[in-house]
Amino acid sequence: MAGTAADGGLTVRFWGVRGSIACADPAMMRYGGNTSCVEVRCGDRLIILDAGTGLKPLGEALAAMGAATGAPVEADLLLSHTHLDHVTGLPFFRPAFDPGNRLRLWAGHLYPIRRLREVLAGLMAPPLFPVPLDIFRAIIAYEDFRAGEELPLGGGIAVRTAPLNHPNGATGYRIAYGGRSVCYITDTEHREGQRDPAILDLAAGADLMIYDSTYTDAEYPLYRGWGHSTWEEGVRLAEAAGVGQLAIFHHDPNHDDSFMDGVATAAAQARPGTIVAREGLELTL
Repeated sequence: MAGTAADGGLTVRFWGVRGSIACADPAMMRYGGNTSCVEVRCGDRLIILDAGTGLKPLGEALAAMGAATGAPVEADLLLSHTHLDHVTGLPFFRPAFDPGNRLRLWAGHLYPIRRLREVLAGLMAPPLFPVPLDIFRAIIAYEDFRAGEELPLGGGIAVRTAPLNHPNGATGYRIAYGGRSVCYITDTEHREGQRDPAILDLAAGADLMIYDSTYTDAEYPLYRGWGHSTWEEGVRLAEAAGVGQLAIFHHDPNHDDSFMDGVATAAAQARPGTIVAREGLELTL
């Protein structure tokens, strides 16, 4: 079921942790095959990070909760970027079809050249998709901004952003509420031997950093320029930025559960407390 933070705190729940393409392989089910989607609860406010295939089960849980309570779904959906694996769940997000719901969709990598509504309308159009964006009945606002700006979410929620090193651009987020903070930093490629100053600033002192750990350092030379990082770089960044806990995220579609078990063991040895994100994992900060 969708998480809550009724005590006024900040909670994080993972609904999709895979990168690049969703995987139905039984050997990957323990960590999960859905692509990027993370639920963040700030008190009674709902923030969703990315709209990969994990958005569908989150939407089902939210719809069930709404049916049980009679309360509309109100959420801010913050997109890291609009590559397919991060938006393909949107046409299957049940709350978007209910006229009683209110959604705000945010993107920081398109403006001023493109607009988020335009890009999503192109996704949900022939010959790629059979029904248009206008099929949504919820009240939806499409908000474009420049990565690096702060977002005015209100309600005691502070959202800082930073540009990331990824083909076509991407945005990292830091959400702070009630004295706790979580950073969501995917998709990004590190510069070897350097720490990205924008990421260091964004993540400094955060309680939790969710980081693009698609590859290992050993694999990375084969994929240089693809726009992704490694779990070892995540450890180095977490140390340099004084992060409380690192969550390894955006798992490569070729990395099965056995491989990820090995990553989990090595990462926990390298930096105690480091975890590998898996579907269904919920953290209270």
